[in-house]
Amino acid sequence: MPHILQLDASARPGLAGTDAHGSVSRRLTQGFVRRWQAGQPGVTVTHRDVGAQPPSFIDQSWIASAFASADKQQPWMAEVLHESDVLIDELIAADVVVIGAPLYNFGMPAALKAWVDQIVRMGRTVEYDETRPEAPFTALLSDRPRHAVILSSRGGTGFEPGGELAALNHLEPSLTTVLEFIGITRIHRIAVEHQEEGGERLAESVEHAEQQIAALVAQLQDSVSDVQTMARLA
Repeated sequence: MPHILQLDASARPGLAGTDAHGSVSRRLTQGFVRRWQAGQPGVTVTHRDVGAQPPSFIDQSWIASAFASADKQQPWMAEVLHESDVLIDELIAADVVVIGAPLYNFGMPAALKAWVDQIVRMGRTVEYDETRPEAPFTALLSDRPRHAVILSSRGGTGFEPGGELAALNHLEPSLTTVLEFIGITRIHRIAVEHQEEGGERLAESVEHAEQQIAALVAQLQDSVSDVQTMARLA
């Protein structure tokens, strides 16, 4: 059975449509996971709520620990990198990574960026070889097919690819760059807009996003199951 890593990054703790001032992105991630569980009850899920419990920001001790060569490792460095190791292990274990992320000031929430900084790490998710200047980086999470689903919410409209404000959207493009850099290249994007406007336009956008999620879950269940079946037969 596949394993899902659900990441929620919204500062809002509740669910839109259920709780006052609830989060739209959380509603989408929860809906995605529940639909998958309905179709495959045996699926396992790890839920990481970075919005409620943000990862630590990297600092000088983290940098020193992460980039220390094997002969210069110190006992304290393992403790500094423990949080990073836990987050990376969660990511490696996942077949599908579901990221709920509101668009804050044209980019991702700071809590999600803190997660990104913890999981992009030499020797764990990416490798660097200076002897290959033409292609020095090797993505370490390309060892098997993984999917990432970015479920975003936006106050306005026009931030989609080709939209009039697309150049101001640094959320999905940034996440896509990071995920592809470490080897997760099967990326799917669904967004809700019109949050500032609210009313009927927002309701229609939410409904459309949920329809897209239903179709995507069905598609990915077939795709992931086929890959796992082939792996067992290999």
